[in-house]
Amino acid sequence: MKQHPGAVAAAGVSAAAGSPPAPGTAMPAELSPHRIRRRLLQFALVVVAVVVLVRVLPGLARLRSDLAHASPGWLAAGAGLELLSALSYVLVFRSVFCRRMSWRLSYQIGMSEQAANSVLSVSGAGGLALGVWALRRGGMNTAYIARRTVAFFFLTSLANVGAVIVFAALYAVGILHHDRNHALTYGFGLAALAATALVLALPLVLSRRAPAPRPVAPTGRVAAAVHFARYSLAQGVADGLLLLRQRSFGVLAGSLGTMVFDLAVLGATFKAVGYSPPIGVLALGYLIGQLGGNVPLPGGIGGVDGGLIGTFVLYHQPLAPATAAVLAYHAISLWVPALLGSVAFVQLRRTLEREHQPAAMCAPLAEPIELARQPAPSGD
Repeated sequence: MKQHPGAVAAAGVSAAAGSPPAPGTAMPAELSPHRIRRRLLQFALVVVAVVVLVRVLPGLARLRSDLAHASPGWLAAGAGLELLSALSYVLVFRSVFCRRMSWRLSYQIGMSEQAANSVLSVSGAGGLALGVWALRRGGMNTAYIARRTVAFFFLTSLANVGAVIVFAALYAVGILHHDRNHALTYGFGLAALAATALVLALPLVLSRRAPAPRPVAPTGRVAAAVHFARYSLAQGVADGLLLLRQRSFGVLAGSLGTMVFDLAVLGATFKAVGYSPPIGVLALGYLIGQLGGNVPLPGGIGGVDGGLIGTFVLYHQPLAPATAAVLAYHAISLWVPALLGSVAFVQLRRTLEREHQPAAMCAPLAEPIELARQPAPSGD
């Protein structure tokens, strides 16, 4: 799951620049029935096109054979691993936003976000819109939603980026062998290291010029948007770093589990078609290839597949089993969260209609997290 922290901050600008929105905020346009039907139709057409092409194009006999003879047991294991990845997402979601939120509400929002990312997503925008809407309807402070969504994005992305750095380093020091593409491995390893350093510097750079947002006149909404985004980015990264220093089990296990279990799904689908790439190639092929998910296609179909297959080809892996494994992996990683998340979304709407501000217990945490660490004044 990938999300845009700048968009997170901008989503709350209207509320931060004026009066806070009422809890009954309308559902965002991204989640309207018309938009969902259109996306589902696009999604279905793309799936049908892929199936037809695989069945009729010449030269794909090996691919068709690999898919037809894929091991049901390994595919079932992949589905189970994807469920663990989805539950890990719920765990880190609750640990970042509010550990006092009920597990039921955390599951409903977290799984609904993943369903939106599967069907609607352009780099996580569908899940982002749904999460912001649900938390605001639930009574959570807008500024807190923005900064904690930045922290959530930072922590979940750090697991992926950190893994690229670790595996590149393991190749560099000789613990892993047989690197088939040094330029790809070390190029992305250095890029991940530079990106991490840049993000870690954001709180120092932005906080100097971004005091806490205040209500402003309507004529200053553009300036307020820039100010709010800057403040949310700085405070969100700082919140994420503090959560890491606190060694929160939910944050560490959830962010790592979301990535590790999803990677294991790809390993299981490779096993299903009878081929296993080296662990370093599997991990880096997955981590680098996932960048293809940023292509604006329904469910990432074509983008994720092309990115993963292309990366494995660059690592000199056989094309037919790599393609079959990637197609099976993408089917599992789409449909497991989509089906479970669709049910969760129906439950979430009922919860928000039945309960009055179910996330309001998190309101006190809207204060800067650093304040909670200061000692209380003495009574004398």
